Amino acid sequence: MAIYPTSEQFEALLASTETGPLVMVNLLRFKPQADAPNQGMTGEAAYQLYAEKMIPFVVSKGGRLIWMGRMTSQVIGDGAEDFDTIALVEYPSRQVFVEVAMDPEVAEFGVHRAAGLEMQWLLASTTETIR
Repeated sequence: MAIYPTSEQFEALLASTETGPLVMVNLLRFKPQADAPNQGMTGEAAYQLYAEKMIPFVVSKGGRLIWMGRMTSQVIGDGAEDFDTIALVEYPSRQVFVEVAMDPEVAEFGVHRAAGLEMQWLLASTTETIR
């Protein structure tokens, strides 16, 4: 199950002509038990260690956590019913998102993300509204 983008997915993100703010829709499923270096913790607890460092880091780059909550049910369609948490994170641009994702500091505390996540869907969206 994926927790990192494929090279094709990353290239498509970078190839987009969209400008302006980017909202990443995160659908997260946690492991029952975290991997190293977080053995003895739940996957959710390990991911929380990551989030406690990632959110201030994103804010320092001009982004923000818009909302985060627990998924309780899927009302229409199928395929997302196994996710535990949904988070909306806004970045000033695609370029800032890439800079954050590739930053060596993020890689250091990203070990908690990898230890705790079983699967993630990450959907890039604009901040435009439907007219």
